[in-house]
Amino acid sequence: MEHHVRTRCGSVSVIVYGDQHKPALITYPDLALNHVSCFQGLFFCPEAASLLLHNFCIYHISPPGHELGAAPICPSASARCVDDLADQILEVLNFFGLGAVMCMGVTAGAYILTLFAMKYKKRVIGLILISPLFRAPSWTEWFYNKVMSNLLYFYGMCGLLKELLLQRYFSKEACGNTEVPESDIVQACRRLLDERHGSNVMQFLQAINGRPDLTSGLKRLRCRTLIFVGNSSPFHSEALHMTSKLDRRFSALVEVQACGSMVTEEQPHAMLIPMEYFFMGLDCIDFAISVTAQGAP
Repeated sequence: MEHHVRTRCGSVSVIVYGDQHKPALITYPDLALNHVSCFQGLFFCPEAASLLLHNFCIYHISPPGHELGAAPICPSASARCVDDLADQILEVLNFFGLGAVMCMGVTAGAYILTLFAMKYKKRVIGLILISPLFRAPSWTEWFYNKVMSNLLYFYGMCGLLKELLLQRYFSKEACGNTEVPESDIVQACRRLLDERHGSNVMQFLQAINGRPDLTSGLKRLRCRTLIFVGNSSPFHSEALHMTSKLDRRFSALVEVQACGSMVTEEQPHAMLIPMEYFFMGLDCIDFAISVTAQGAP
């Protein structure tokens, strides 16, 4: 069921799956993605359905203008910063009457959820971060994002922009080359990117490109944190560095071979066993883990 939650920074789309009496798991996708293009591979995996849907009610939050069927955001609308996006999550939790929640985010979405966990410590039980960002953009990333922003402004969701985004999400193997066709998941993601409006993506991109560095707050983050990163991700070194800054008593890193940034789509089976052990270690909640993710690589 889709809900449109009105917040002080505009309406937010939230897709709810499952029994709302169960513990809540909040998701937040990467740039230009939503719950379908970012989390479908994980949640449609049969083993994940047993592990996640059996134990949680899922709340898929979309960045403004990224939901299915979203209308273009008016260019004159006031720009949102990352603090606004994190505060929107709090308003969503309050709307549904949720207390402390589990959070799962991919890259830019991982940054928003990490910021949320720092601002509202009592509202987060744990973080599952996939290829996360946490520092301010390097000059290289800042320039790269500026190029994408200009493409969005002048040409919208053009072919070149989609190629840049697909390289952000997936490994070179998945994206293919002149001799090897791109994988089915890349083709599906390409079609879903066609549905995004350039002005909506540009607003989220500008917020992420203006993000502050969260390094100083990571040691004070006491919720348990599980980080996944593909070894072919452009943000691989960022994830390793983030792990080094977290309190090791509460954090763990899983590197996934032959995978890009979006582990949820490219290698979802690799997430299952680490997530099961992660949930079992959360003694503050009585999870009824239903099945071991057998067969996961």
